Amino acid sequence: MTDRPLTLMAVHAHPDDEATGTGGVLARYAAEGIRTVLVTCTDGGCGDGPDGVKPGDPGHDPSAVALMRRQELEESCAVLKISDLEMLDYADSGMMGWPSNDAPGSFWQTPVPEGAARLAELMRHYRPDVVVTYDENGFYGHPDHIQAHRITMAALEMTELTPKVYWTTMPRSMMARFGEIMREFGEDMPEPDPAEAAALAEIGLPDDEITTWVDATAFSDQKFDALAAHASQGENIFFLKMGKERFGELMGTETFLRVQDPTDTPVPEDDLFAGLR
Repeated sequence: MTDRPLTLMAVHAHPDDEATGTGGVLARYAAEGIRTVLVTCTDGGCGDGPDGVKPGDPGHDPSAVALMRRQELEESCAVLKISDLEMLDYADSGMMGWPSNDAPGSFWQTPVPEGAARLAELMRHYRPDVVVTYDENGFYGHPDHIQAHRITMAALEMTELTPKVYWTTMPRSMMARFGEIMREFGEDMPEPDPAEAAALAEIGLPDDEITTWVDATAFSDQKFDALAAHASQGENIFFLKMGKERFGELMGTETFLRVQDPTDTPVPEDDLFAGLR
């Protein structure tokens, strides 16, 4: 036995992703004395610029956006009490199909073994007991989320480590409610066409396939404040329109699919560190 603290490593694609899917567990486990390590793979340069200027529009400067988003990320980490922030600093690839997907140096164009080797080095340094990232589809098909999944799984194969490994997900029961909730908060959302509806229906997992439900309701205010720290992207973060009370009701429990577990803890479980303490 060593006195090394239990360690959670979350591998995310962009500044603000850490708060959306894992803000609750990062805050909860930090409060429990667990070391929390955030690896952010891209610089976020394809996000909105000042005054909401969009990528590709006149006045959008990816390098300036990346700097602004780095500062917001550091503020979010302070809110969530994240122990260690590591930036891989690949160029943001943008949404699937954008010209930026093909830009030299973009995360999407980075060979998986190259990115995985850098992440494996961080894993050897921090020796995480739990690793969290996205599923094969990056949850909703974003190229940088897909690439984060790929390099995480490849990095694990490069190391001798055997942490518990989780992919973020959402129960289909909640996904079915999102359109209704967004309309409730005044979002101008047309009904999706059949193809879009079918694609949305494939996001997340049936409730009974989710292995891990973590109650972080007590930390939902921190999660909300961490999201709010990414103020430059506020137009894209509709959750902030809910207010803290409703946000906590809807976003207080975070859900995961466990894909590797040396402890063989029975599922469903309510703790990413079940079997480790």
